[in-house]
Amino acid sequence: MGEMNDSSEVVDVTDEGRFELKADGHTAELVYQVEGTDLVLVHTEVPRALEGGGVGGRLVRAAVDRAERGGLTIVPLCPFARGWLQRHPDEVARVPVDWELGRR
Repeated sequence: MGEMNDSSEVVDVTDEGRFELKADGHTAELVYQVEGTDLVLVHTEVPRALEGGGVGGRLVRAAVDRAERGGLTIVPLCPFARGWLQRHPDEVARVPVDWELGRR
């Protein structure tokens, strides 16, 4: 299991449309698209070495932060992000989430 340290920060690589977190020589990412006022969460990729450390959740939380700052609606196409949001209603309460569009 990968260990997170305080210097492992989620970075929003806006020109590539992804949030990424680097730790232990590995990179986890959450690919997104901004479509109008929607922040569409497309795909989460967490290397096996980093699984179980809460990395995926940190990526989704960064997306919630971005949506909150930008007044965006989250559209969770990514099954991982969708499940994480369903398990964290406190985070969902911070931003609009379009569950229906997220099923397309």
